Amino acid sequence: MSTTPSADETVSDDDLDSALITARRQLERAATHVDVDPGVVERLKHPTRVQQVSVPLEREDGNVEVFTGYRAQHDDVRGPYKGGLRYHPEVSAEECTGLSMWMTWKCAVMDLPFGGGKGGIAVDPKSLTDDETERLTRRFAEELRDAVGPTKDVPAPDMGTDAQTMAWFMDAYSMQQGETIPGVVTGKPPVIGGSYGREEAPGRSTAIAAREAIQYYDREISDTTVAVQGFGSVGANAARLLEDWGATVVAVSDVNGAIYDPEGIDVDAIPSHDEEPEAVTSFAKELDDGDSVRRLSNAELLELDVDVLIPAAVGNVITADNADAISADIVVEGANGPTTFAADTILEERDVPVIPDILANAGGVTVSYFEWLQDINRRQWTLERVNEELEEHMLDAWDDVRAEVDAEGLTWRDAAYVVALSRIAEAKETRGLWP
Repeated sequence: MSTTPSADETVSDDDLDSALITARRQLERAATHVDVDPGVVERLKHPTRVQQVSVPLEREDGNVEVFTGYRAQHDDVRGPYKGGLRYHPEVSAEECTGLSMWMTWKCAVMDLPFGGGKGGIAVDPKSLTDDETERLTRRFAEELRDAVGPTKDVPAPDMGTDAQTMAWFMDAYSMQQGETIPGVVTGKPPVIGGSYGREEAPGRSTAIAAREAIQYYDREISDTTVAVQGFGSVGANAARLLEDWGATVVAVSDVNGAIYDPEGIDVDAIPSHDEEPEAVTSFAKELDDGDSVRRLSNAELLELDVDVLIPAAVGNVITADNADAISADIVVEGANGPTTFAADTILEERDVPVIPDILANAGGVTVSYFEWLQDINRRQWTLERVNEELEEHMLDAWDDVRAEVDAEGLTWRDAAYVVALSRIAEAKETRGLWP
C-alpha cells in the first residue's frame, strides 16, 4: 500500500529537505512496496558510524586554522563503503549521513559490491591556495587513515574536490602505509591508477538514462528538446552526448543564468564549468541577439516547455513552490537530490515521470568501481572498454528498474528504491545480525 502523502500534506518545503530527511522519507516509502523485515528498514535509517575529525592547517601567513572534517559510513553489507569527499562551507555530519545513504542505494541499484559513504571538510575551497589545499588534504588523509582503505572505505572526488585532490590523498595514505596503494581512492588521474572516462561518467550515465526514457515513452530522440540546468561535468557531458545522438539542446545555464534558443544551441562550442568557469555567460555575450535567443534565470530554465529537463547543478531546485510550473514531459536528475520530497509528490500527481539520481547519475560510482578493479589488478582499461562496460551496466540497471515500473505501476524513484532495498535486505538476511 502506498504511503504517498496528499498534495495538501506535501506542499511545504519548510525543512528544505536535508539529504538525511529526504533519504529517510524515500526509504520509508520504498519499504511499503517490498516485503522487507522492518528491522532491516530501521537499521538502514542510521549510519554504521560518523567520524568527526579536526584538521589543522598552517595558512600562508603562518597562522594555524582548524577545520572540521567528517566521514559518514552508512552500510557495508554488500562491500566497502564508497562515496565522495567534498570541500564546502556547509559540510556537516547530517549532510554526509544523508548523502552516504543515497550512495548505499545507488550502489545497490547498479548492483555494485559497495555500500555508501560520504565525507568532507567544512571549508570554502576558493579561500585556499593550491598549497593550502594540498596540505589540508594530506592532513585529512592522515586523520582518516584508520577508517579508509581499498577493502574498508574508498573515497572519491565530489563538490570542491577533483582528481588532484585524490592524488594527494592517495599519496599521503600510501606514505603512511609504507607502500603505494592506488585503490584507497578513485577519481585519480590515470597516470597514477585512475580510470579513463571517470570524470565524464556521471554525465554519460545521465545521457543514457535520458535516452532510454525518451525511447520508453515512445518518442524519437531526433524530435526531442532538452534543457540542462548546470554546465559542469555532469550537465555539459550529458548535453553533448544527447546532441550527438540527435536531440536538440535548447537551454543551458551556469551560476549566473541561462541561455535559451528554441532552434537549438551548439553545446560543443561552450566549455564546461571545469574547462572554463561561467563559460555559458561568456558564450551568451558573444551571440548576436536575435528573435530566438533569450537570456533566462536558472529558475526560468526549469519551467521551460521542453521534452526533457535535466537539473544537473545543485540539490533542492525543484520544490513545492515551482513543481506545478514544471512544463517538461520528463525530468532526469543529473544532480544529487534536485527534487524535494514534496515536489516529487506533486510531479507524480501530474504524471510527470522523474528518472531518479540514484539511477541517472550513477555512472560516477560505476566507473569508480571499474577503477577500483583496475587498481586491484594493476591493469588499466582503455576508454573504449570503460564506456562499453558503463553502457552495459546502465542498461542492466535500467531494465531492472523498468521491470518494477511495469509490473507494479511504481514511479521510477520508487522502483529504483525497491530494486536497491531488495538487494540490501537479501544481503543482510543472508549474513545475519551478529552477535
